[in-house]
Amino acid sequence: MRRNEQIRISPVRVIGEAGEQLGVMPVNEAMRMAHEAGMDLVEVAPNVRPPVCRIMDYGKWKYLQKKKTKKSHEQALKEVRLRPKTDDHDRGIKLRQAEKFLKAGDKVQFTMRFRGRERAHREIAFSSLREIADQLGEKVKVERPPSMDGRNMIMILSPVKGAWGEGEAAEDEHSSPERPAVVRPPEARPPQDHVPAPQTMSATTAAEEA
Repeated sequence: MRRNEQIRISPVRVIGEAGEQLGVMPVNEAMRMAHEAGMDLVEVAPNVRPPVCRIMDYGKWKYLQKKKTKKSHEQALKEVRLRPKTDDHDRGIKLRQAEKFLKAGDKVQFTMRFRGRERAHREIAFSSLREIADQLGEKVKVERPPSMDGRNMIMILSPVKGAWGEGEAAEDEHSSPERPAVVRPPEARPPQDHVPAPQTMSATTAAEEA
C-alpha cells in the first residue's frame, strides 16, 4: 500500500480523515494537506483513475488492523487419527501435529479408529488417549474425554488461553490487513478482495488408511 512520497500518479481523488470527499487535486497538494494535519496520504484504491487516496494516521491504522487480525482467528476443529496399534514414533508425529493446531488456537479431535477385533481391547485405546492428554498437561482442556462414537473412540482437547501464545500462527497466515474503508464515488469502485472460508484439516498417515 503506497503512501506519501511513494504515490507517483497525479492527480488523485482525496478523502479526508472523517471520510469526507475533498475532490480531485494534484498529489503534491494532497500530501501538503495531509502533512499539515499531521497525517499520512495513503493510496487506498490504486486501480481506478484517478487513484483514490485517504488522509489518515497510517501507523495507528496498521496497529489496529494487526490487533483486529489476532482477534479474528476463527477456532476450528482439527482431527488427528490414530489406531490402537500406532507405535511410539508415529504417535509422536501425531502429537506434534496436534501441538501445531493447538498453538494456532484450534481445538483438536483425536479419533481412535478400530479394525476387526481391536474393538475388543478398548482399554488400550482409552489409555493411549489419556496418555496424550497427560503429555499435553496444563496447556489443554479436555472438552470431551475418551468415549465411543460409533465405531471410533474420540477425545477433544482445546488450548488453554495464554499457554500456547495463541494468535502468532494465525497472524502469520492472515497478516494481510484489510484496506481502510473508502467512501467511493460512483466511478471509483475497486474490486473487493475475496477471503476463502477456513477449512478443517485432517492429519493422517497413509499407513493408517491402508
